[in-house]
Amino acid sequence: MPSTTVNMSEVRTNLSRLLERAAAGEDFVIVKAGKPLARLVSLEAVHVPRRPGAWKGRMWIDEEVDEPLPEEMRRAFEGGEDEDA
Repeated sequence: MPSTTVNMSEVRTNLSRLLERAAAGEDFVIVKAGKPLARLVSLEAVHVPRRPGAWKGRMWIDEEVDEPLPEEMRRAFEGGEDEDA
């Protein structure tokens, strides 16, 4: 469905109706002095579904992630005092 062009005065006058129509799937381009300013669309219309594996090869988790923390770091997380302080 092609976008419907609406000018600012029409938006001011009919915002509630335009929002209802956008929620129903209609797409509007808002213009001022003939220049496009914004697009009014339903949030569902712009939803991009999650694509599993999108981060594959872009991050890694170190093998040591499950190793116990060093004692001084563990105490810091638990709110204990450092022996050297």
